[in-house]
Amino acid sequence: MSPEIGRVPSIGCGGAPIATQILLADHHELVRQGVRALLEREGYDVVAEAGDGRDAIRLAQEYRPDLAVLELTMPVLNGIDAGRAIHHECPDVKLIALTEHAEDQFVLDALEAGFRGYVSKLQTFAELVRALENVSRGSVFLSSDISEVVVESYLAKVQPAKDCLTPREREVLQLVAEGKTTKEIARLLGIGAKTGESHRTRIMTKLGIHETAGLVRYAIRRGLIEA
Repeated sequence: MSPEIGRVPSIGCGGAPIATQILLADHHELVRQGVRALLEREGYDVVAEAGDGRDAIRLAQEYRPDLAVLELTMPVLNGIDAGRAIHHECPDVKLIALTEHAEDQFVLDALEAGFRGYVSKLQTFAELVRALENVSRGSVFLSSDISEVVVESYLAKVQPAKDCLTPREREVLQLVAEGKTTKEIARLLGIGAKTGESHRTRIMTKLGIHETAGLVRYAIRRGLIEA
């Protein structure tokens, strides 16, 4: 389905949005509070909030909201991988990215992961409302600055860079880059310490990176953690 850029849809009966229940995930509590207040003023019901990607998956499974609005850079598990898991496990939950990242790599990765909306935090709140309305109706919505990136990438036949890591290896890489020890990673992921160390070794071998500082730089470039 081709993206609908800047189209303002009609409102449902009585002026209420079609999809009303929302999961909001962002690691900045102040951002969540502000967005929640604005959404509730528009008649949406924020049924749950998450501060990291793993909590977002858990809450999506528990509440089954109509829409999940996710920041892409979050601790423990990034928003793209969290969105991919939600899309797989809760396919009726529609995904929207609300993020600071406008780079084509992030946009294309998010679309590939199942996101149907992509809104830059540099845009106004009205842009997010338009995304919610469009996505709730089954359309794709990209905010104006994001749309330009995607169109240019499409015309240049740019494809998302293939990631040689498995989803579990990306989880481990993110936790390593966040400074977690192997024991802490094993506890968070529910795996044995030896398995965690094996993941770390395979990550280094696949990436050709053999020191933690290099893994951190790679994680930053891929948007798994903030600089």
